[in-house]
Amino acid sequence: MTRRIARYTHTGVHDAAVSVHPFSTADGLGLTLTRFHRADSDDVVLLLHGLPASSDMFIMPEHGNLVNFLHDHGYGDVWALDFRMSNRLPYNGESTDFSLDDVALYDHPAALTELRRHVGDRRVHVIAQCLGSVSFFMSMAAGLVDDIASVTCNSVSLVLRVPSWSRLKLRFGPPVVEYGFGLPVLNAYGDAARFPGRNWMISRLVSMGHRECASRDCHMVSFMWGSGRPAMFYDHDSLAPETHERWADLFPVAGLSYYRHIRRMVGAGHAVKHRRTDEYATLPDDYLAAAGDRLPPCLFLTGADNRVFLDSNIVAHRVLDARTPGRHELRVLDRYSHVDPIVGRHADRDVFPHMLAHLRAHGRDRQVA
Repeated sequence: MTRRIARYTHTGVHDAAVSVHPFSTADGLGLTLTRFHRADSDDVVLLLHGLPASSDMFIMPEHGNLVNFLHDHGYGDVWALDFRMSNRLPYNGESTDFSLDDVALYDHPAALTELRRHVGDRRVHVIAQCLGSVSFFMSMAAGLVDDIASVTCNSVSLVLRVPSWSRLKLRFGPPVVEYGFGLPVLNAYGDAARFPGRNWMISRLVSMGHRECASRDCHMVSFMWGSGRPAMFYDHDSLAPETHERWADLFPVAGLSYYRHIRRMVGAGHAVKHRRTDEYATLPDDYLAAAGDRLPPCLFLTGADNRVFLDSNIVAHRVLDARTPGRHELRVLDRYSHVDPIVGRHADRDVFPHMLAHLRAHGRDRQVA
């Protein structure tokens, strides 16, 4: 397959020094922070991807991306974390038993420690997507991450509400894939799957219910996340053609263990702990209750047609705004769904300005040359 855009490229970032900063977690995984530095700034921005994405979703060269947008508007020191859910790392392709508790307990605290080693006591703002958002809110609720100036979260945070079809997939999907097909992970590369392999069989079965486009990769990602044709974005015009071509490169492989924790949270209606063993004793059983009123100012974003997490962020905003009236904001985005507020071709026009306004409201937009 010939790619128009290389995998794991940094070419989408303009006029900036790019440096990679590896670090380790307490449970023995190597993760990376990537710094996109155009100029020193009093306000540092940390970007968090979802599952099974990576920092690539913030630096896409085919349209105006979030890193360039932040640089162009005075935020010259932007960092992106690739944690254990990242497809830039090998862990999703392995048979593991990770949950969001592991990300909250190990990944985010270690990342903030490494980040602070470089930026000192400057204000840190977080922009988070999907399960990166959920797990970061879990870390904050557990008191493992603090001193955050503001958070912008897209699609979901501490409340998890999904369509009925997604509930059914969460209940039966992991055992069917693991025990029926003998696979420990879901692989989005349907177009490249070889006959008569198991990935080929799954992708053909999935495509029988998807006629919205000719890409089996696109069908598989919709099957992996949400309910709809497509599920992840509003419609195919939401994406640049190059983005649709490399959809599986952006969301390739998802470990099934995370789905079990998501199912538990969906059953509770909000973020709860998955395992009550000694290793996780420092984590609260109920993250939404533990968050109390101590969260930093948060901007809750969601697509008006969110087919992955429905109105989760609308409900989260309502619950948290009742605790601290006026601290948090909500923006519902017309003609957007789950991930296109970050990777959509017009996100720099329609969505990123809301993020910018939130950043400016909670920090000084003062750039130091």
